[in-house]
Amino acid sequence: MISRSSSTVVTGVPPNLLGLLMSLTLDPVQTGHVRPSGYARSAMTEQSTLPSPPPAAPAAPPRSLPRTWSPRAARRVLDQARSLLDDARLLTTADGDLRERVREAYTATREVRVHADLRAVPVTVLEERRKKLRVAVLQKAGFTHVSHVLATGTDRLVEAGIGATTARLATSAARELADEVDADLRFRIDVDPGDPYATVLVQALHAFGLATDARHRHLDEARRVADVVPARLEPARPATSLWRRLVAGADGRAAADAAVSALAEQLADARLREDARAVRAAVGRPLDGAAVWADFEARSAEYYGLLSQVVDLGADHEAAEGGLPADVVRRVEAQPLDRTLLRASLRGYQAFGARYALVQRRTILGDEMGLGKTVQSIAVAAHLLATGGTHVLVVCPASVVTGWKREVEQHSDLAAVVLHGTDREQAAEGWLAGGGVAVTTFEVLGRLDLPADLRPALLVVDEAHYVKNPDTLRGREVRRWADRSERVLFLSGTPMENKVAEFTNMVGYLQPDLADRLDPHADLSGAAAFRRIVAPAYLRRNQQDVLTELPEMVQVEEWEQFGPVDGAAYRAAVLDGSFMAMRQAAFAVADADDSAKLVRLRELVTEAVDGGRRVIVFSYFLSVLDRVMEVLGDLAVGPLTGSVPVPERQAMVDALSAPGGPPVLVSQITAGGVGLNVQAASVVIFCEPQVKPTIEAQAVARAHRMGQTRTVQVHRLLVEDSVDQRLMEILGSKAALFEEFARQSEITDAAPSAVDVAAPSEASLSRTILAEEQRRLGRTV
Repeated sequence: MISRSSSTVVTGVPPNLLGLLMSLTLDPVQTGHVRPSGYARSAMTEQSTLPSPPPAAPAAPPRSLPRTWSPRAARRVLDQARSLLDDARLLTTADGDLRERVREAYTATREVRVHADLRAVPVTVLEERRKKLRVAVLQKAGFTHVSHVLATGTDRLVEAGIGATTARLATSAARELADEVDADLRFRIDVDPGDPYATVLVQALHAFGLATDARHRHLDEARRVADVVPARLEPARPATSLWRRLVAGADGRAAADAAVSALAEQLADARLREDARAVRAAVGRPLDGAAVWADFEARSAEYYGLLSQVVDLGADHEAAEGGLPADVVRRVEAQPLDRTLLRASLRGYQAFGARYALVQRRTILGDEMGLGKTVQSIAVAAHLLATGGTHVLVVCPASVVTGWKREVEQHSDLAAVVLHGTDREQAAEGWLAGGGVAVTTFEVLGRLDLPADLRPALLVVDEAHYVKNPDTLRGREVRRWADRSERVLFLSGTPMENKVAEFTNMVGYLQPDLADRLDPHADLSGAAAFRRIVAPAYLRRNQQDVLTELPEMVQVEEWEQFGPVDGAAYRAAVLDGSFMAMRQAAFAVADADDSAKLVRLRELVTEAVDGGRRVIVFSYFLSVLDRVMEVLGDLAVGPLTGSVPVPERQAMVDALSAPGGPPVLVSQITAGGVGLNVQAASVVIFCEPQVKPTIEAQAVARAHRMGQTRTVQVHRLLVEDSVDQRLMEILGSKAALFEEFARQSEITDAAPSAVDVAAPSEASLSRTILAEEQRRLGRTV
């Protein structure tokens, strides 16, 4: 489409697009006179006060004293107040200007891609659309493809010697075909720093995101500043010079000092200044190409979320609404969503899901894995805590506690506290006093010593199918907290409508009257009647219905924490000085429930299989593969190892692809990572990080290749404060370099060892990491 040089455009791109590209450089938003962004900590040090009056009678209440401002201090306050007003106006208007920038950049990028597609269409196709069109004349003049005709236009075709009638017929047919291509175009932002149009679009989205977040966060404050400051500036002017004070009279001087004090108070309370500086910088000087593309790769879902706020990406709006009845949809769409404390750009369906939970109060969010149930829950929590709520409680499996804390801190300004482990009581005291989001486990929930009158604004139960049996201890504890919480949100990616009895039990926690209307013995799976009945309590969307751009690959780092047993195995491996044993220690347990990684692996496989997906599990170690096979049982085929003959390897892959076959393939990464196509699998799970980034990349490529019809989800099982974290830290930059290289060369498909991006050797890695872990755990070599 576009050459690697950002200044060279492939022939066929219309000249008007070249001008548009140049014009899309983001100019500073015109927000009036911009003053220095820094503010003095206080101008009060330069003000003088009148002599103190005689002491008041003991019974009289204290009262504030009038203040007289020196002209110099008053001028400083007014200058800073005008600058603050500029910042407030910027935050209330910049997102509108940047929205248009995004729209223009998107239109240009889309049109370029339409032209790229039309370059592959011969001009003879136009003859099929206009029978009287003399295509031979066009070909003789050098116009061989449709894009060339479209870019040239009628007038310039005539200038090139084409007859007026032929030129008119050719361009009208080319435009008709272009419209059809545009209508069928599934827009994606491909990571290509050499594409200047896409780069400008991503830069515009980055700036728009900053402006949107800042506006949501500071809108009330900005409006207050815009109301208060202009009304105080003129009355305050007499305080800015001795002459003005003299001619103002006593009343004028008092009013001026009061106005300056009011402005100083606005300055003292201002919290929007830092965000305004960031928005102004992003508007005037866009993030450079390399940095913005790196940010896009790290947060592509948020970029698509921003783009979907500006243009219609062709989403199925009914699917985004989960097929809910019209009356429920109207109530949900009318629900405001306060994003003051939220730091995430929600997709349309995600905002709808958060509003649904707010309106319906006690619900199940059953979105398919990968659609962001967690961020929707955080949006609900952020709304409630921004509008008067104080405490949110999240209950989840121990395997995802760490991930929850990370997500809350990444996507919001909410405080996150983990109520798990030996210090949970102390953490609970801090949560009770300070509020925020507390994250605990099903097992710990009943042991928390919390006040009986505590009523959380929101209870979130992740992996809610864990309490499908209300008669268990965890079920009774969840019910107890659900009854005392103002709102309850159950999360489960398992399609529970396939198991009506279990689904009815879950609804019973939330809306007992609704549960009574469900026949637990009826097979209502997929029935429209079932959806209508459960609409007040259940919302589910599928990836293929709401993600029109379906990213080619979604990568998730599943961070866990060691428990007593797997943690002891790890410490023993460190003490023994065995790097290989350290990497396998998370699986070195007799009982699978004692392994945080095995517990999370089982959850991921269950959710994927219930959603109709097939899975491939990779590990470098044979002992780990054997353990995984034991845990998964009949669900899995394998293990596919280096000792398995090639024909048998293919037979295992064929079994995974066969209808009714086992939905999981367990494979050694060095055996199944090269040479086999397993596009039947759309979920890839790595049991541990690999020493060379190329090995993981090649393994993913077995599933992520031509013929794959579903988004590939890649999950890496990782443990905090372990060899996993050290490997990720050391190899992270090398992996990024490999990804950049691999996008530009196919040599790695043929020889993965040809490109290891100067990765450190396994021997040096093992020595470095072993020494670090022994120091951290207080051991000596």
